[in-house]
Amino acid sequence: MERLIERCAGLDVHRDTVAACVRVPDERGGRAHETRTFSTTTTGLLQLRDWLASFAVTLVGMESTGVYWRPVYYLLEAEFECWLLNAQHLKNVPGRKTDVKDAEWIAQLVEHGLVRPSLVPPKPIRELRDLTRYRKALIQERTREVQRLHKVLEDAGIKLSSVASRVLGVSGRAMIEALVHGTHDPAVLAELAKGALRKKLPALREALEGHFGQHHALMAGEMLAHVDYLDEAIERLSAEVEAKIAPFSRALELLDSVPGIDRRSAEVFLAETGADMSRFPSAAHLASWAGMCPGNNESAGKHGPGKTRKGSKWLRTMLIESAEAAARSKPNYLRSQYARLKGRRGHKKAVVAVAHSILVIGYHLLSREVAYAELGPDYLLLRERTEAYTHRLVRQLERLGHKVTLEAMPATA
Repeated sequence: MERLIERCAGLDVHRDTVAACVRVPDERGGRAHETRTFSTTTTGLLQLRDWLASFAVTLVGMESTGVYWRPVYYLLEAEFECWLLNAQHLKNVPGRKTDVKDAEWIAQLVEHGLVRPSLVPPKPIRELRDLTRYRKALIQERTREVQRLHKVLEDAGIKLSSVASRVLGVSGRAMIEALVHGTHDPAVLAELAKGALRKKLPALREALEGHFGQHHALMAGEMLAHVDYLDEAIERLSAEVEAKIAPFSRALELLDSVPGIDRRSAEVFLAETGADMSRFPSAAHLASWAGMCPGNNESAGKHGPGKTRKGSKWLRTMLIESAEAAARSKPNYLRSQYARLKGRRGHKKAVVAVAHSILVIGYHLLSREVAYAELGPDYLLLRERTEAYTHRLVRQLERLGHKVTLEAMPATA
């Protein structure tokens, strides 16, 4: 095999240790390698850095192993070019499975250019990504806590969710707090309703009749306190995200103009993909990296189901939520695309297709720095060939049991 990297190293990273192998030219014009094992403490990693520098290493490759690669990568990236490698691309020869052999194998693969590095964003984007991911985790935890509160109310026979659209709205929150503090009279509780909910006072009195006991009050009080804490934590994280993302204000504006994407979704888009689209040669490469395009499944000339590959679950969740929001928004191109696909492929596949379109749109907006231009809800219809569209409509009517006879209309002057 042709040698591409003259001085390189391979690291096999674990929780407590990291095995390192360097490959450099020897005195006879061949190749020499040396291996050592270091601790993953900061002191041990500093020793690893100095050891690699003593061999004048220019490129360091390491396997992506959970979160253990991160402190190693972050400490070495200032001194060396670091490659984070996909574990699926590093399968070793059977029967040679040790940490040292793994490090030697990684070094050989890097030396001959047989692996490609994974995308590791710069430090500002990594910090932004940590914040947005933790914020999303807290939002999901808040949702779970509200669901637990629903179960407590149902267990007590309180059917508040059957009348109020939001159990933790202003009115619902006041009623639950009153229940926690010992007020059980349905008429008194119903009078706490505000706004449009006051039109449902008779239904509220009936829904608030239950057997809300002391243990229900204890659990509901703790859940309300937890929700309040989560709300405050989410607000603090959002403020920090806003400060971190300030340099990308123009990119936020561009993404926020896409149907289905709000500011919080745009923040996640930038945190997960980075604001620099030049890392991806095309929108197709970005979609493949994100796991938002069909996979290849062909054998013996037959094509099987092309399921999407794995990508960032945080980015995928944001894109799916944005696609569902676009499908519910006022008439636009993305809503039209969803409606067109839903009838033939079902809701899930239609949503994934719209999510893919949003990702591609975001790529072009950021790479070209242009504002979103709405194509309109009739764009897909106008692009179709008239004859093919006519035949499709005829087939749909025939499936419904109708016999269709076509007659051309006279041309208008």
